[in-house]
Amino acid sequence: MKAAPFAYHRPEAVKEAVDLLAEFGDDGKLLAGGQSLVPMLAMRLTHFDNLVDISRIEELVGIDRRDDAVVIGAATPDVFVELDDEVAESVPLLTRATPYIGHFQIRTRGTLGGSIAHADPAAEYAAVALALDAEMEAVSPRGSRNVAAKDFFTGLWENSLASDEILTAVRFPVWSGRSGFAIEEFARRHGDFAIAGAVVAVELDDDDRVKRCGIGLLGLGSTPLRGWTAEQAIAERSASEVEADELGRMVVDALDDIPADLQGSAAYRAKVGATMVARAWTSAIAEASNA
Repeated sequence: MKAAPFAYHRPEAVKEAVDLLAEFGDDGKLLAGGQSLVPMLAMRLTHFDNLVDISRIEELVGIDRRDDAVVIGAATPDVFVELDDEVAESVPLLTRATPYIGHFQIRTRGTLGGSIAHADPAAEYAAVALALDAEMEAVSPRGSRNVAAKDFFTGLWENSLASDEILTAVRFPVWSGRSGFAIEEFARRHGDFAIAGAVVAVELDDDDRVKRCGIGLLGLGSTPLRGWTAEQAIAERSASEVEADELGRMVVDALDDIPADLQGSAAYRAKVGATMVARAWTSAIAEASNA
C-alpha cells in the first residue's frame, strides 16, 4: 500500500515548525526520522493532511553536558547517541540500549526524540527515560515547559504534548557514585520489537544498601512503564538481601493488563518480563558493587 496524499513542509527553525503545527491543528503531524510514522502512513493505519519535517532543524540536533545532566536534542539520530563518548561516560544506559533499536540503518534515520514521543510500549529510549527520571523539554506558541518522564507517556502511542507542541530536547540526569546500569530484552529476532524487557539503574551507598533504583519496562503494558512498587519495596535494603528472581516477580505482579497478542499470551510475557528484570538487576548490581 501507499500513503494517502499529504502536504509536506520542511521548516528551518523551531518557531516556524511550532507556527505550522498551530495552523494545522489536528491535521498536522511532526515527522522526525520517520521510522515509526512512515510505515504507519504506508499501511494507512493513520493519516494526516500535513507532515511537518523537523529533521533538518539544526537547533534540535546535538548532545550537551550541562552540570549534572546530558541534554540531547530531539532530532539527534540514534546513531549519534550510540557512538557519542559523552553519553557513554555520563549516561551509559543510553549507550547500552541503543543497539537494541532495530538495525543500523534504522538507527541512522531514527531520532531519540521521535522514539520517545512515539510512546511505543516496547521502546528502549522510553524505558530509559523513565528509569533515569529524564525530563522532556517542549515548546509551543505559549512558551516552553518541562515534563517529567513519569508524566509524559499517557497511552498507546500517546504522550502529554499538545497538538501544537514540539519536543525539543530530553534531559537525562547523570547518576554518580556507586551506580550500575543494564538492559535485557527478549525478541524473536534482533531488531524486532521486544516481547518483554527491562532496563535497570541502581545506586548503592557505602554500606551496599539501595540508595535509589529505576526500573523501566518494555512490552508489558499499553504504554511505557516503570516498576514503582518494586523500587519502593527494595529501597534502603541491602543489595545482598534482594533476590533477583523475587524482584522480577514483584515487578510483574504489580502490573495490570499485560498485553496478549500473536507474539505471546499475557502469562508468557509476564514470565519473560520477570526473567528480564532479574537478569538486568543482576548485571546492574554487579557493576554498582564494583564501582
